[in-house]
Amino acid sequence: CFQSFQVFRPQLTHTTGSIMILLEFHNRIIQETLKTRCQTLAASGDKTKVKEIDVTIADFDGCLYHISNPEDGNTTVIQVSIQLQYWHQLEQHGVNDFLKQEYGEYFTQPEANYNASIVVDLSTIASNPDATIEKFARLKRNAFAAVFAKYFNIQQSGGDGADGHPAIINYRPKETMYVSAFRDRVTVVFSTLFTDDDDVVLGKVFLQEFVGKKGAQSAPHVLFSHKDPPRELQEVPGALTGDNVGYVTFVLFPRHLEPKNADRTIDLIHQFRDYLHYHLKCSKAYLHTRMRARAVDLLKILNRAKPENENKQRRTMSGRSFIRK
Repeated sequence: CFQSFQVFRPQLTHTTGSIMILLEFHNRIIQETLKTRCQTLAASGDKTKVKEIDVTIADFDGCLYHISNPEDGNTTVIQVSIQLQYWHQLEQHGVNDFLKQEYGEYFTQPEANYNASIVVDLSTIASNPDATIEKFARLKRNAFAAVFAKYFNIQQSGGDGADGHPAIINYRPKETMYVSAFRDRVTVVFSTLFTDDDDVVLGKVFLQEFVGKKGAQSAPHVLFSHKDPPRELQEVPGALTGDNVGYVTFVLFPRHLEPKNADRTIDLIHQFRDYLHYHLKCSKAYLHTRMRARAVDLLKILNRAKPENENKQRRTMSGRSFIRK
C-alpha cells in the first residue's frame, strides 16, 4: 500500500507574451494519481495490476484531501475526500446539494474526519476517463462554486434588495470573501492580509493596476481599497482594518453570469487570492534576481577601479630595477 503525505504546489497553465500566468483550477496530484491508475488498467486490463493507494494531500490554505481505496481488495475503486476549515459556512449556501447535483452517483457519505467524499470505479470509466478525472480534481473549486451559483441565481431572479445580504466565507485565517447579489450585478469582495512590508507596497501597486483598466469589454469592474473596507462592508462585523489589509471588489454584471460564461467566471474569481500572492512572490523573486545581478556588476567595476600596488618593482629603459618609496 502506497502511503504518503504530499503538499500541493500550484502548477501553471499558460503564459503568452505579456499575459499573466494563471494557476490551474484543479488539483494536479489528484489528477495524476487517477490518471496513472487508469492508464495502468487500460494497458493491462487486469485490476490486480492497479496498486493500492492511501495519499493525504495538504494544500497551502489548510485544505486536506485524502485519496484511498474504500473497499478492501478492490484497488480500482478510489475515494477522494476533502476537508475545509470553512465548510460550515459553505453548508449555509447549499454546498452538499450542489455537489450532489454536480457529481451524481459519485457523491457518497463523507469519510470520517472529512467534509465530503466522492467515489469512482476506474473500470467503469477506463474507455474515456479524462472528463471524470478532471471533475474529481476540481472538487474544491466545485465546493466554492456552490456560493457563486446561489448568488448568480439570486441576481438573475431579480436581486436580493439594496443591502445584498452578503455571503461571508472565511477562506483563510483573517482573510474573507464576501459575495452579494443586487438587481443589476453581483459583487465579490476579497479581503487579503499582507504579512510583510514589502508585500504591502507591491500588493498596493499590483491591485491599483486592476482599477480603471480599459481592457476587454467583457472584463468586470474592479475597485481597490487599502486599510479600510469598502462602503458596502462598513456595517459588516469582523471586517479588518489596518495598514497591511487590502480589499478588492469585483463587480460582475449579467453578461458574466450567463450560463455560457458562469463557469469561467467562477474558475477565475475563486482563485484570485492565490493568483495575487503568487504574482507578488514572483515579482519579489524577479526584483531580487535583478538586484543580485546589479550588485555583481558593481563589484566588478569596483575591482577594476582599485589602484595598482605602488610598491611593486619597476624597471628603467636600461633594464635596471627599482622600487618607488
